[in-house]
Amino acid sequence: DADMDPARVLEAVVVGNTAMHHLLLGLPVEQLSRAPYVPSVSDALDIRARELRVRIGPGAYIHFPPVIAGFVGSDHVAALLATNAHMTEEPLLVVDIGTNTEVCLAVNHRLTSASCASGPAFEGGHIRDGMRAASGAIEHVQLDGAEVRLQVVENTEPAGICGSGILDTLAELTAHGIVDSGGRLKREHPRVRTDGRSPEFVLATEEERAGKAALSVTQGDIRQLQLAKAAIATGIQALLEHEGMEARQLSSVIVAGAFGTYIDIRSAITVGMLPDLPLERFNQVGNAAGAGAKMALSSVSQREQARALARQAGYLELATSPGFMKRFVDNTALAPF
Repeated sequence: DADMDPARVLEAVVVGNTAMHHLLLGLPVEQLSRAPYVPSVSDALDIRARELRVRIGPGAYIHFPPVIAGFVGSDHVAALLATNAHMTEEPLLVVDIGTNTEVCLAVNHRLTSASCASGPAFEGGHIRDGMRAASGAIEHVQLDGAEVRLQVVENTEPAGICGSGILDTLAELTAHGIVDSGGRLKREHPRVRTDGRSPEFVLATEEERAGKAALSVTQGDIRQLQLAKAAIATGIQALLEHEGMEARQLSSVIVAGAFGTYIDIRSAITVGMLPDLPLERFNQVGNAAGAGAKMALSSVSQREQARALARQAGYLELATSPGFMKRFVDNTALAPF
């Protein structure tokens, strides 16, 4: 894109989850699949690009910021660096939403992070008509009785539904009583149909799509979304409980990640994915990991700060925290917390 010779690149920074970090470096990964999920290397590394077969400038180095744990990688460290989480005086929550959602609670310059296995549902994965946020993706949904209003990326004909549209749909179905708190679709609504299968809510009918197959959110999709949002809510609650806090004490919630950039925070609150706080306390910052990587690329002092952050951050293993499973099951309910 920059129309530049790769040989002119003399330095690079790579951030990512711990598994990708290890695979690129050729490090063992088997231990990442078993408790206690310990990284082979956690400190920052500087590796010659040619040793990794990355074709940039002669003698160029690639800098790898540190990782925190088996499921909390250098992308999370970079996000903390970019959001200045360590500088805050007031309680701050950083939520970097993805297939693996990292959450960090900052209190009095003390950082504690956790990893939530939220899965790919909010990125369109495991959703029947799901897709990434590309042209034709339904990105926002609003219900008015039997009428469905859709906002589609690039204002084209809808081809599928991406994460923000999936979240909106779930929130709207919940708010209008079409889905009960347990996630069950009510069949009385004119947009709910079964056709001998499990029920689905139709966003765009065959007629509205000029004869193409209808686009729907199925009962199975809703179950996937419940699991995803429960994982995130449980991680947030576990961190708050670890610090002896309640959600209302949070002064700010930073929502990061590609999915986090475009979601309607009100929808996330309605379904119980994010805490029920005033909207002005939320700040959607986009690709914080990418921003942190740029900071590390341009500044040696920022690299040292990333090292300090990784050393400073505590890690909470959710699966071993008291009451984890009960809290997770409770959080599958579609209701604010």
